[in-house]
Amino acid sequence: MDIPQVTPQHGAPVGEMGQEYLATGKQVALRRWVEDPCDYGPSHARDYETVGYVVSGVLELELDGQKAKLSSGDSWLVPEHAAHRYRVLESVVAIEATSPPARFGDRDGAVS
Repeated sequence: MDIPQVTPQHGAPVGEMGQEYLATGKQVALRRWVEDPCDYGPSHARDYETVGYVVSGVLELELDGQKAKLSSGDSWLVPEHAAHRYRVLESVVAIEATSPPARFGDRDGAVS
């Protein structure tokens, strides 16, 4: 089996908002977020769909005027072009997949 890309645990590129860019393919990209508690950032929309999974901690997602509290083991979906924002209630580690891929160097963000 040919493995075209392996991103080691230490050495992943880090984006402007602290996100670590993990494996990135033609159709999907993976990112890791480690965030301390913080209030909501500004609402924003992206040109890609995002699915996420809370590894540990607690965060709140505001999407379409509704709020959802997410804890360890919960997952979420933010559709492409949907206005949303996050608030970290307890230090969080989260993994996100974006499609089409959000790549290192692009201006993007999520948990902030």
